[in-house]
Amino acid sequence: MKNLVMRFVKDEEGATAIEYGLIAALISVAIITIVSQLGDELVTTFTTVKDQLAANNKI
Repeated sequence: MKNLVMRFVKDEEGATAIEYGLIAALISVAIITIVSQLGDELVTTFTTVKDQLAANNKI
């Protein structure tokens, strides 16, 4: 019984899984933040290009 308790106390598999889960969550948040910022910049860029093309077609 003592060996069983000692193995349970020394078992770190669950802690490792939680650490990997936290790392994955942080990476996901970083990716979402970067993609949303790039998305806003892309919308601005395409809007500018569209406006310039429209202005050139009116000449």
